[in-house]
Formats: sequence, structure tokens, C-alpha cells
Amino acid sequence: MIIDRICDSDDYRREALRLGGEQVHTQRGLDVFNPYTGKRVGTVAMASVELLQRAITIARSYRPTLSRFERAAILQRAAALLRERSAEASDLITAESGLSKMDSLYEIGRVCDVLGFGAGEVLRDDGQVFSCDLTPHGKRRKVITMREPLLGVIAAITPFNHPMNQVAHKVVPSIATNNRMVLKPSEKVPLSALYFADVLYEAGLPPAMLQVVTGDPREIGDELLTHPDVDLITFTGGVGIGKYIASKAGYRRIVLELGGNDPLIVMDDADLDKASDLAVQGSYKNSGQRCTAVKRMLVHQAVAGAFTELVVEKTRRWRYGDPADPANQMGTVINEPAARLFEVRVNEAVAQGARLLTGNARERALYAPTVLDQVRPDMAVVREETFGPVSPIITFGDVDEAIAIANGTAYGLSSGVCTNRMDVATRFAQELHVGTVNLWEVPGYRIELTPFGGIKDSGLGYKEGVQEAIKSFTNCKTFTLPW
Repeated sequence: MIIDRICDSDDYRREALRLGGEQVHTQRGLDVFNPYTGKRVGTVAMASVELLQRAITIARSYRPTLSRFERAAILQRAAALLRERSAEASDLITAESGLSKMDSLYEIGRVCDVLGFGAGEVLRDDGQVFSCDLTPHGKRRKVITMREPLLGVIAAITPFNHPMNQVAHKVVPSIATNNRMVLKPSEKVPLSALYFADVLYEAGLPPAMLQVVTGDPREIGDELLTHPDVDLITFTGGVGIGKYIASKAGYRRIVLELGGNDPLIVMDDADLDKASDLAVQGSYKNSGQRCTAVKRMLVHQAVAGAFTELVVEKTRRWRYGDPADPANQMGTVINEPAARLFEVRVNEAVAQGARLLTGNARERALYAPTVLDQVRPDMAVVREETFGPVSPIITFGDVDEAIAIANGTAYGLSSGVCTNRMDVATRFAQELHVGTVNLWEVPGYRIELTPFGGIKDSGLGYKEGVQEAIKSFTNCKTFTLPW
């Protein structure tokens, strides 16, 4: 049961800005609350526009000189430190986000993977060599490519749903490429970002290469987007804010990883036990707060009844509640307003003809795993991105209809497909308008190294993942010479 908000937590943290090696406190602060207990778990400094400008100036004035070996060593050392402190770090994620200990420990493992892959990529030469005498008018020359850090500063803005891993996916490629970054983490979960930065400083990172500015995005956001010394903006978050960033950024590079409305498509030849396992895991892991969570279950009408029964049975067994209890698979969503939104959308769908099979119970930010069937594609619960533990089931009659429904939203991030027919699987791979198609896996499956990103309202087509981010965060220069 959720307790009343009565006091600060026992491990309350008062945090400062991280500016060029200094911890800068301010008179104003932002409070961070545990979504489950309601207790205040920390307060972070609120940066003014002037302090943000100071951070950008520090970054712009610094010229990193770390060798590849030194960059790799820092990232490897940070991974080792984080593994040693995984219990403490995951406790912090759980406290400020409401994610279960299962999910927060898993997140720490993913962060260590990002650090490890980043270290590995640093040690791999990323240049190419081209011969020029390939045509009758060619010359005996070579073209050598080099990747160099940006001249200006990288501005990074991260969301609440993966408080440390989303930060790692911005910060690690920046370090790997000898860039300088000013990070503004979500005001809902800033403590994990500051913790991660401190681990990197301890591992040997020069502080000017990563500064952390916390504050109200309405106050400092525009300056971060428009400052003349910012060369690149990398953002993960909602579509509305992403499009606003695009409108403000002007002539500078932007990498936008936005929302998703990902389907899990279950064909009539699927192993329904396996498919329903994927459906439930994909819907409720991380409290359903993943851009790649299963947001829509598209199920062939021939197996919809049996599949739905399995999903309901497994949903009712999904353990949720106090996120600090290691036995619980799911904690809260980020806050009470988010939980209320899910409740409203589910009630609206039921009023429009959907059938509630289990769930839709809410206590403050705690929202029960929820299953709906008889859902139509035009209902808001599936037309919009419902960023929580809701499993809407839509039926279809054939592959053409499944593809039409899957492609029938503004989003195009990821998808999962459950079929044993390779001709059907390849049709989905070719015809779904998404960045990823996973056969017999949840839409969100990937490793931290591989390309990740979407199209349409899910992003501009630029990819995240360590390798692709390294490309985005660098300028490619060619050097030619006689050969």
C-alpha cells in the first residue's frame, strides 16, 4: 500500500550543478519525489540562463586531448565502478522513478554494456581508405577518412523513463569521440544522471567534457537549443518537444529519438504460449514506459481467443507494487498524472466498445497491468502513444490487414512479429514502416551497440546505439595524398 507523503527519505540527496569541476549550488531548487512513497528523495539546483551559458562557455573553451587508450580506460573504469555499486545505483533509480528493483538492476547492467561497447569502439580505427585509380581519368592517389570531434558543444536532453541508460547513450559516444557535452537530464529523474557523471569523473574524465545542468526546461531550454556555440542537439523524449526542438534548432545538427506505438503481431501459426510471454514482458517491463514497449497487440482472428486468455492469465500473475520489494516485477509509473491518463484512456476505450479484461486499478502512481480486447485502431488508447502498462488487443484477418493496421499510426519505431513462416516474416520486414522488425522477440530488443531509431513521428531516421551515435557526434574529414 502506498504511504502518505510525510517526510524526506532516509537517503535524501541535495545536489548541485556540475560545472567545469565545480559543484555549484543555487538559491532555487527542484524537489524530486519517490512516486510510490511520496517522500522527497532529493533536491537539485535550478540553473539560470546565465549558469547554463557559463557551462557552454567552459565546454567551448576546452580542447580535449585524450588518446584513444585514455578514453577507453576511462569508460572501462567507469563500468567497473558502476558494477561494484550496482545495488546503490539501482536503489537511486528506483527511488526517483518508481521502477522496480528488477528493472533498475537490469538498467545498471545496460549502462555497463554501453560503457563497454563505447570503450571497444574507441579502440577500433574508424577511418577508411579509398584508391583513386579506379577509372580511366583517375589518379594514383589515396583518400583517407578521419572522424574528428565537433568544433562546438553537444547539448543533450534526456527523458525520465530510463534515468541512467538514456544518459549513458548520450554521454558515452561523446566521451568516445573527444567531444564536450552539456547535459540537461529530465527534471523528474535528475539524481541518476548526476550519479553517473560523478562515476565518470572518478574514473578520470576531465570535468569540462561533461557538465550537468539541472533546472526548469521552460526557463533554460531555449538557450540550450539556440546558443551559437552548440553544434549538435541530441534529444530523446516526446514527439511534441522533439518537433519544437526541430523548429528552434536552426542550422545545426539534431538527433531526435522520439515516441513509438509499437505492435506485436501474432499470426495464426504462432506458438501462443511463447507469443503471450513476449506480449506480457513487452507491455509491462519498465512499467510499460519504454518507447519500444508493446503498445498494440495485433492478433490473427483465428487465434485471438486463445491468445487473449493466455495474456490475461499471465497479466494477473505479474507481480506489481512497492518498487523497492525485489520480488515485484513492476513498480509505479513516473507520477500520478501519468497513471490518471492511462485510466482515462482505458475508460474511454471501454465506453467506445472495448472490453476490460483485467486491471485499470490505480492508487496514486501505482497502475495495475491492464488488458483490453475488442479494441479498434481509431481508439485513442492505440492511436496515441499510451506510455504505461496497458495491453490493447486488436484482431485482423490477414497479412495485408495486419500491415495496414501496424502502419496506420503517426509512429514508426519498432515492431515484433510472431510467425514461423519465413515468407510472412519477410513481408513484414519489407513492408512495415518502422526502424526495427524483430522476429520472435519484443519490439524493443537490441543490444546497446547496434543501430536504433525510427521514422515518421518516431524520429528523423538518424540512429542511436553506440556505433551510430559516434558517427553522428563527429565530422568526417578526408585527406588525400599521392600513392
